[in-house]
Amino acid sequence: MLLLDTHALVWLASDQEQLTDRGRALIRESAGRLFMSAISSLEIAMLVKRSRLQLPLPPEQFVAESMQHHGINEIPVDSAIALAAAALPDIHNDPFDRILAATAIVQRLDLLSKDTVLPRYPGLRVIW
Repeated sequence: MLLLDTHALVWLASDQEQLTDRGRALIRESAGRLFMSAISSLEIAMLVKRSRLQLPLPPEQFVAESMQHHGINEIPVDSAIALAAAALPDIHNDPFDRILAATAIVQRLDLLSKDTVLPRYPGLRVIW
């Protein structure tokens, strides 16, 4: 089972050449067992709002269609994930990444991410 980092989700839906060969293979192997955190929807919307990401569709439509087309399951940010994110060592300052790391740890998922800081979290398996 595989949790997609926000950039992996965006690239899966819009520019798969940005993914590694290994990442694309893992996505194919994980069909029906692909996950995204609800926090990725917020991150995508904020990136679009700040003109740091351009999408062919409004963020809400982009996320909904991406989830449906690629069979991605959404994991809500519940109190267990929020508390786990707060308890993580102060390795990463980005709150989105802390929540993604906590989600993967709590849900026992591998995280598909190119982020080079995330693998420093104990108990987190990052694949790229």
